[in-house]
Amino acid sequence: MSDERPEKPLPELRASDADRERVVERLRDAVAEGRLDMEEFEERLTAAYASRTYAELEPLTIDLPAPGQTPGGPVSFSKAPAPRPGGASSGESWPARIGGRGTSSWGVAIMSAFQRKGAWTVPARFSAVAFWGGGEIDLREARFEEREVVITCVAIMGGIEIVVPPGVEVDVRGIGVMGAFDHRDMAVPAEPGAPRVIVNGLAFWGGVDVKQKARKIPGLGRGRSKRKEL
Repeated sequence: MSDERPEKPLPELRASDADRERVVERLRDAVAEGRLDMEEFEERLTAAYASRTYAELEPLTIDLPAPGQTPGGPVSFSKAPAPRPGGASSGESWPARIGGRGTSSWGVAIMSAFQRKGAWTVPARFSAVAFWGGGEIDLREARFEEREVVITCVAIMGGIEIVVPPGVEVDVRGIGVMGAFDHRDMAVPAEPGAPRVIVNGLAFWGGVDVKQKARKIPGLGRGRSKRKEL
């Protein structure tokens, strides 16, 4: 009888310091390219230095292309295929995320706050009002009732934040009166078949902020910390 032990799957193998540094270097590049904000970078950096195996390292760059390349080239420790368009945020292609019935058609914050986030379905028409309050509309894990959805925002002495996943097309048409509709440049351009989000409405002494942001990867920030100086 042979006493040889079967090989472990690659993701279960222990990562080396060089492996961790390779991931950290890619994260630094992603910040410079505008793909990660500092909060996301800090979370992933901590997780990288705390990682013990390839399985813990690989998710940290799964939604980042290789430097100088178009999306689809993450730092990989296995032969798993690169994610399809839309998969960086949800594991599904864009067509698979379109269809169904809207689960919420409005959000109101009057001296309070509201959130629409996680696994929900954005209706063809969504209305949001913030009066001396704040609202958060997070589309990173959402489905879309139709390929084109319209979000109408009214922010009066309040604020509304809309977060879209990379690849979604965004069209901002809001009016600001002593306020603003802030549409930040999309680091990842619109992808074929991705939803189109139209944002309109009024900001009076308030603001509506539309930004592109990748989904936070579960488990980041947990575990032991071996953080090093940048």
